[in-house]
Amino acid sequence: MIKVNNISKIYKNGKIEVEAVKDVSFEIDEGELVSIMGPSGSGKSTLMHILGCLDKATSGYYSLNSQDISKASEKELAQIRNKDVGFVFQQFNLLGRTTVLHNVEMPLIYSGMSKKERIERSKDLLNKVGLGHRMDHYPNEISGGQKQRVAVARALANNPSLILADEPTGNLDTKTGEEIMDLLQKLNDQGHTIILVTHEDNIAAYAERTIKLVDGRIKRDVPS
Repeated sequence: MIKVNNISKIYKNGKIEVEAVKDVSFEIDEGELVSIMGPSGSGKSTLMHILGCLDKATSGYYSLNSQDISKASEKELAQIRNKDVGFVFQQFNLLGRTTVLHNVEMPLIYSGMSKKERIERSKDLLNKVGLGHRMDHYPNEISGGQKQRVAVARALANNPSLILADEPTGNLDTKTGEEIMDLLQKLNDQGHTIILVTHEDNIAAYAERTIKLVDGRIKRDVPS
Protein backbone atom coordinates (compact mmCIF):
# COMPACT_ATOMS: atom_id res chain seq x y z
CA MET A 1 0.00 0.00 0.00
CA ILE A 2 2.84 2.39 0.91
CA LYS A 3 6.27 2.32 -0.68
CA VAL A 4 8.98 4.74 0.40
CA ASN A 5 12.32 4.51 -1.38
CA ASN A 6 15.31 6.63 -0.40
CA ILE A 7 13.34 9.77 0.46
CA SER A 8 15.05 12.80 1.92
CA LYS A 9 13.72 16.18 2.96
CA ILE A 10 15.93 19.27 3.03
CA TYR A 11 14.76 22.60 4.42
CA LYS A 12 16.62 25.71 3.29
CA ASN A 13 17.00 28.89 5.32
CA GLY A 14 19.15 31.23 3.28
CA LYS A 15 22.48 29.45 2.84
CA ILE A 16 21.75 27.00 5.62
CA GLU A 17 20.37 23.56 4.74
CA VAL A 18 18.82 21.19 7.26
CA GLU A 19 18.23 17.58 6.21
CA ALA A 20 15.25 16.54 8.36
CA VAL A 21 14.77 13.12 6.73
CA LYS A 22 17.74 11.24 5.31
CA ASP A 23 17.53 8.41 2.77
CA VAL A 24 14.56 6.63 4.37
CA SER A 25 13.04 3.46 2.86
CA PHE A 26 10.24 1.13 4.01
CA GLU A 27 6.96 -0.46 2.93
CA ILE A 28 3.64 -0.71 4.79
CA ASP A 29 1.00 -3.26 3.82
CA GLU A 30 -2.74 -2.67 3.84
CA GLY A 31 -4.23 -3.29 7.29
CA GLU A 32 -1.03 -2.73 9.28
CA LEU A 33 -0.83 -0.66 12.48
CA VAL A 34 2.63 0.90 12.52
CA SER A 35 4.16 3.34 14.98
CA ILE A 36 6.83 5.86 14.01
CA MET A 37 8.88 6.79 17.04
CA GLY A 38 11.68 9.18 17.76
CA PRO A 39 12.78 12.02 20.03
CA SER A 40 12.11 15.67 19.25
CA GLY A 41 13.99 16.61 16.09
CA SER A 42 14.24 13.04 14.84
CA GLY A 43 12.27 13.78 11.65
CA LYS A 44 9.10 11.86 12.54
CA SER A 45 6.76 14.85 12.04
CA THR A 46 8.42 15.69 8.72
CA LEU A 47 8.01 12.08 7.61
CA MET A 48 4.35 12.13 8.66
CA HIS A 49 3.76 15.29 6.60
CA ILE A 50 5.26 13.55 3.57
CA LEU A 51 3.20 10.39 4.10
CA GLY A 52 0.05 12.52 4.53
CA CYS A 53 0.77 14.50 1.35
CA LEU A 54 1.03 17.71 3.39
CA ASP A 55 4.58 18.13 2.08
CA LYS A 56 6.79 16.64 -0.62
CA ALA A 57 10.13 14.93 -0.23
CA THR A 58 13.11 16.75 -1.72
CA SER A 59 14.26 13.51 -3.33
CA GLY A 60 13.28 9.86 -3.48
CA TYR A 61 10.10 7.96 -4.33
CA TYR A 62 6.83 7.67 -2.42
CA SER A 63 3.74 5.85 -3.63
CA LEU A 64 0.36 5.46 -1.93
CA ASN A 65 -2.07 2.93 -3.36
CA SER A 66 0.21 2.57 -6.41
CA GLN A 67 0.04 6.32 -7.13
CA ASP A 68 3.38 8.11 -7.46
CA ILE A 69 3.00 10.91 -4.91
CA SER A 70 6.44 12.25 -5.82
CA LYS A 71 5.05 13.48 -9.16
CA ALA A 72 1.59 14.60 -8.00
CA SER A 73 0.48 18.20 -8.56
CA GLU A 74 -0.79 20.40 -5.72
CA LYS A 75 -4.35 19.81 -6.91
CA GLU A 76 -3.82 16.05 -6.93
CA LEU A 77 -2.26 16.19 -3.46
CA ALA A 78 -5.32 18.05 -2.14
CA GLN A 79 -7.60 15.37 -3.61
CA ILE A 80 -5.50 12.60 -2.06
CA ARG A 81 -5.57 14.29 1.36
CA ASN A 82 -9.35 14.56 1.18
CA LYS A 83 -10.14 11.11 -0.20
CA ASP A 84 -7.32 8.78 0.82
CA VAL A 85 -5.90 10.08 4.10
CA GLY A 86 -7.61 10.70 7.44
CA PHE A 87 -5.76 12.83 10.00
CA VAL A 88 -5.95 12.72 13.80
CA PHE A 89 -3.88 15.46 15.47
CA GLN A 90 -2.70 16.07 19.03
CA GLN A 91 -4.50 19.44 19.12
CA PHE A 92 -7.79 17.96 17.77
CA ASN A 93 -8.11 20.82 15.20
CA LEU A 94 -11.87 21.09 15.56
CA LEU A 95 -13.84 24.16 14.45
CA GLY A 96 -14.97 25.79 17.67
CA ARG A 97 -17.96 27.69 16.31
CA THR A 98 -19.74 24.75 14.79
CA THR A 99 -21.27 21.56 16.16
CA VAL A 100 -19.66 18.18 16.57
CA LEU A 101 -21.82 16.88 13.72
CA HIS A 102 -20.75 19.66 11.36
CA ASN A 103 -17.08 19.11 12.23
CA VAL A 104 -17.41 15.52 11.03
CA GLU A 105 -19.29 16.70 7.93
CA MET A 106 -16.53 19.03 6.72
CA PRO A 107 -14.49 16.53 4.64
CA LEU A 108 -17.72 15.30 3.05
CA ILE A 109 -18.67 18.83 2.00
CA TYR A 110 -15.34 19.18 0.19
CA SER A 111 -15.84 15.79 -1.48
CA GLY A 112 -19.18 16.92 -2.91
CA MET A 113 -21.52 14.55 -1.06
CA SER A 114 -25.14 15.66 -0.82
CA LYS A 115 -26.33 17.22 2.45
CA LYS A 116 -28.66 14.34 3.27
CA GLU A 117 -25.98 11.71 2.66
CA ARG A 118 -23.27 13.53 4.58
CA ILE A 119 -25.49 14.11 7.64
CA GLU A 120 -26.43 10.44 7.66
CA ARG A 121 -22.79 9.41 7.24
CA SER A 122 -21.63 11.79 10.00
CA LYS A 123 -24.26 10.54 12.43
CA ASP A 124 -23.26 6.94 11.74
CA LEU A 125 -19.59 7.76 12.41
CA LEU A 126 -20.35 9.59 15.64
CA ASN A 127 -22.37 6.60 16.81
CA LYS A 128 -19.44 4.39 15.85
CA VAL A 129 -17.07 6.32 18.16
CA GLY A 130 -19.63 6.49 20.95
CA LEU A 131 -20.67 10.12 20.57
CA GLY A 132 -24.13 9.87 19.04
CA HIS A 133 -25.51 11.67 22.11
CA ARG A 134 -23.13 14.64 21.65
CA MET A 135 -23.56 15.48 17.96
CA ASP A 136 -25.39 18.78 18.60
CA HIS A 137 -22.83 19.99 21.15
CA TYR A 138 -19.96 22.38 20.43
CA PRO A 139 -16.28 21.47 21.00
CA ASN A 140 -16.08 23.65 24.14
CA GLU A 141 -18.92 21.61 25.64
CA ILE A 142 -17.18 18.24 25.49
CA SER A 143 -14.09 16.71 27.12
CA GLY A 144 -10.65 16.27 25.55
CA GLY A 145 -11.24 12.58 25.00
CA GLN A 146 -14.56 13.29 23.33
CA LYS A 147 -12.90 15.90 21.11
CA GLN A 148 -10.41 13.29 19.97
CA ARG A 149 -13.24 10.86 19.25
CA VAL A 150 -14.81 13.55 17.06
CA ALA A 151 -11.45 13.92 15.31
CA VAL A 152 -11.35 10.16 14.70
CA ALA A 153 -14.88 10.23 13.28
CA ARG A 154 -13.89 13.13 11.00
CA ALA A 155 -10.79 11.22 9.87
CA LEU A 156 -13.05 8.32 8.84
CA ALA A 157 -15.53 10.52 6.95
CA ASN A 158 -14.39 9.69 3.41
CA ASN A 159 -13.45 6.09 4.28
CA PRO A 160 -9.74 6.76 3.70
CA SER A 161 -7.29 3.98 2.97
CA LEU A 162 -4.82 5.47 5.47
CA ILE A 163 -5.27 7.04 8.93
CA LEU A 164 -2.38 9.14 10.25
CA ALA A 165 -2.48 9.78 14.00
CA ASP A 166 0.07 12.37 15.17
CA GLU A 167 0.57 12.13 18.96
CA PRO A 168 -3.18 11.41 19.34
CA THR A 169 -2.96 11.04 23.14
CA GLY A 170 -0.56 13.93 23.76
CA ASN A 171 -3.21 16.21 25.30
CA LEU A 172 -5.07 13.49 27.19
CA ASP A 173 -4.74 11.90 30.62
CA THR A 174 -3.56 8.30 30.80
CA LYS A 175 -6.99 6.67 31.08
CA THR A 176 -8.51 8.73 28.25
CA GLY A 177 -5.43 8.11 26.12
CA GLU A 178 -5.89 4.38 26.57
CA GLU A 179 -9.52 4.70 25.47
CA ILE A 180 -8.47 6.52 22.29
CA MET A 181 -5.80 3.91 21.57
CA ASP A 182 -8.32 1.12 22.14
CA LEU A 183 -10.58 2.85 19.60
CA LEU A 184 -7.77 3.12 17.03
CA GLN A 185 -6.84 -0.52 17.61
CA LYS A 186 -10.46 -1.54 17.08
CA LEU A 187 -10.48 0.40 13.78
CA ASN A 188 -7.31 -1.42 12.78
CA ASP A 189 -8.93 -4.76 13.62
CA GLN A 190 -11.71 -3.73 11.21
CA GLY A 191 -9.15 -3.35 8.43
CA HIS A 192 -8.04 0.29 8.58
CA THR A 193 -4.35 0.97 7.93
CA ILE A 194 -3.02 3.23 10.68
CA ILE A 195 0.31 5.00 11.12
CA LEU A 196 0.83 6.28 14.64
CA VAL A 197 3.43 9.00 15.32
CA THR A 198 4.51 9.06 18.96
CA HIS A 199 7.46 9.43 21.33
CA GLU A 200 5.84 7.29 24.04
CA ASP A 201 6.75 3.62 24.39
CA ASN A 202 3.38 2.65 25.91
CA ILE A 203 1.53 4.14 22.94
CA ALA A 204 3.88 2.58 20.37
CA ALA A 205 3.24 -0.79 22.06
CA TYR A 206 -0.26 -0.82 20.54
CA ALA A 207 1.31 -1.17 17.08
CA GLU A 208 2.36 -4.42 15.43
CA ARG A 209 5.55 -2.80 14.21
CA THR A 210 7.72 0.19 15.18
CA ILE A 211 9.92 2.31 12.95
CA LYS A 212 12.41 4.23 15.12
CA LEU A 213 13.91 7.43 13.71
CA VAL A 214 17.06 9.10 15.01
CA ASP A 215 18.52 12.20 13.34
CA GLY A 216 16.35 11.70 10.28
CA ARG A 217 17.39 8.10 9.63
CA ILE A 218 15.76 4.76 10.43
CA LYS A 219 17.59 3.28 13.38
CA ARG A 220 15.40 0.17 13.54
CA ASP A 221 12.24 -1.29 12.00
CA VAL A 222 11.00 -4.17 14.12
CA PRO A 223 7.83 -5.87 15.36
CA SER A 224 6.57 -4.21 18.56
